[in-house]
Amino acid sequence: MKLIWHGHSCFSLVTAEGTAVFDPYAPGSVPGLRLPRLKADAVLCSHGHGDHSYAEGVALSGKKPAFTVQTIPCFHDEANGGLRGKNLIHVLEAEGLRIAHLGDLGHMLSQAQLAALGRLDLVMIPVGGYYTIGAETAAALAKAIGARVTVPMHYRGATFGYDVIGTVEEFTQRMENVRFADTNTLDVAETPPGVVVLRIMNTENED
Repeated sequence: MKLIWHGHSCFSLVTAEGTAVFDPYAPGSVPGLRLPRLKADAVLCSHGHGDHSYAEGVALSGKKPAFTVQTIPCFHDEANGGLRGKNLIHVLEAEGLRIAHLGDLGHMLSQAQLAALGRLDLVMIPVGGYYTIGAETAAALAKAIGARVTVPMHYRGATFGYDVIGTVEEFTQRMENVRFADTNTLDVAETPPGVVVLRIMNTENED
């Protein structure tokens, strides 16, 4: 099983039971990023905002994947969706592994929501703040979830992302066992426990 980061909150998860793309972003919706041509068996979008719901940017195979997907309803803000609406967490199970994408989560999860997440091999968590939970809440939540591998997303880098959101370092300085990868891809089963910061490979300045 391989996880590939395409920037912002968009990932491909390639498994023996099918491929899924999480939260593809529309052209021009995320400064400094361009979505590569993606193919998958399923597209999973956390909510309807353009930087998370460009399903038409993914070519679907037409095959029915064998993996299972669970959704956990939550909110895009701390006002029960009153500011930015609802959000869906997706939990995908394949190859005996359990992977969660938190979307644009805007609040700390309840005990019931944490229980619904259950044991996770990997979690993709927003850390940038302003539109989502920020670094402090994200660190507390990551520790509460206790996934074997934590992958931060939805943050600002030197050449990409929204000016109003924070950097990944604001999150990683609150965490232990952090590794900055030199690629945008990881092998889920083979990755040692800890936080893995993937490297963006598809900025507008790169071929």
